[in-house]
Amino acid sequence: MRTIRLRWMAAIAVIVCLLLAVGCGSAPGSAGSAGSASGEQGQQDASGTPAKPAESGGGEAASGTSSLTNVSLSKVSAVRLIDAQSGWTGGEGWIARTDDKGKSWKAQYKGSATVDQIFALNGKQAWAILGQQPDQTNERQLLQTTDGGSKWTIVGKVPDGDFIHFKSEKEAFIGNQHTTDGGRTWSALTIPDGTIGNAYFYDDKIGWAMMKAQEGTFQAMRTTDGGISWQLSNMWLSKAPLNGAVIRSAGPDDAWVQCIGDSGMSQTSFALYHTQDGGKKWRTVIAKSTAGAGPAPGWDANVPPELPQGWSKPGPLYVVDSATAFMGGYCPACDNANSIGWTNDGGATWNVSKSSYPGSSGALLAIADAKNGWWITTSVSEPSVMYTTSDGGATWQKAHEFEKPKPAPGT
Repeated sequence: MRTIRLRWMAAIAVIVCLLLAVGCGSAPGSAGSAGSASGEQGQQDASGTPAKPAESGGGEAASGTSSLTNVSLSKVSAVRLIDAQSGWTGGEGWIARTDDKGKSWKAQYKGSATVDQIFALNGKQAWAILGQQPDQTNERQLLQTTDGGSKWTIVGKVPDGDFIHFKSEKEAFIGNQHTTDGGRTWSALTIPDGTIGNAYFYDDKIGWAMMKAQEGTFQAMRTTDGGISWQLSNMWLSKAPLNGAVIRSAGPDDAWVQCIGDSGMSQTSFALYHTQDGGKKWRTVIAKSTAGAGPAPGWDANVPPELPQGWSKPGPLYVVDSATAFMGGYCPACDNANSIGWTNDGGATWNVSKSSYPGSSGALLAIADAKNGWWITTSVSEPSVMYTTSDGGATWQKAHEFEKPKPAPGT
């Protein structure tokens, strides 16, 4: 009997140990939960340094829709295409992506700052500039995604809010600022004294700048050595002052310059000039004088303005290549305030669409190629509306109406 009792006690002890071992395997802090924790450490850059997840001050890191169910896609402030079907938009505290030409949108990022710009290198790599926060300098946070938008992380700051364009995943330009580490640090390239607006660098050698020379003139300057020296490209005689300049380029010898003149009576005079040969010859593409703002900057009396009267202010400029560029026009006093035009021959002729749409805050442009583009009209109180073209701007179809902005508190 004693032997049988000892055997039963031994068996019971074995069973108890087995039960305890099973229980320990599912306890908190096991190898299984450690694997989940490692997945929340954030992305890494190419050097292996962890990128900083977007924070609540500039936005929370977004990785999936479960945490982005209450995002209001209103007040669109930025747009960028990947191709004719896919692209990103941004607004007050959000970034969203479409892959069906704007019919539906998936929120990918939620924060508190307005998204001022988006630039896409391809369908995986993109960057977004957040608007200036209160009590901050001109610097703005720069977000990046490397996985198509599933996660956005803070990679650095940009010195100002001018147009940003990346040449590769590491090299980018914003005005005369240059980065070679993906936006983590920036250095200034030398530009001429008296530069009006922002300079534009096509790459680390070729750059353009507009400047005043003497009374009644302005001129285009070009550098081929990264700003070490600048050469005169062209000088315009002008009855109107040059008050601003927007420069874009589609190649080392290509430059499009939107020149901004005087303003008055809700009108602004403007002109668009283009060179395709490194600045040896310039073409007047548009010269729009207005009754309230006077003559267009550099306007040649022998070149008649070719824009309808509704174009009382310049809109966004989008350059596709050396032959094709689109530009919007804006008329604050018109019911349908937003118009659009384009050229497919380097500016020899200018076409104006018969379509025009309302939108009290102007419009945004994103063009994929000579045939396909997106046009988003915006408003403070009404929904932003997206239109698309597949025939080079001749006709536009409504693709999506974003959410109506919520009234400001107390209104």
